[in-house]
Amino acid sequence: MMRVRLKADGRIVELLSDGSEKIVDTSDPAAFARQVRARCGLTQAAFAEKIEVPIETVRNWEQGKRAPRGPARALLKVIAQSPDTAFAALGGRRKIA
Repeated sequence: MMRVRLKADGRIVELLSDGSEKIVDTSDPAAFARQVRARCGLTQAAFAEKIEVPIETVRNWEQGKRAPRGPARALLKVIAQSPDTAFAALGGRRKIA
């Protein structure tokens, strides 16, 4: 199981088994977002639905108009490492009316 942590300065780090941290490379956020979605084999619409964001958000990430920040970057990293687990956890959420 991989563990990631969002640092106060916006960096995402992977927590290694020896207690050290490894910075996750997200130097090109648009390419990272595209790669994650492509590895899942999903369209932008399907990916947006699975992570419960508007399709415009995914489009903006992939076109470089906006960059996923904070929790969104951490979620993309988790999906990149273990999509089945991430989507299973997300699918278990219930919307509160």
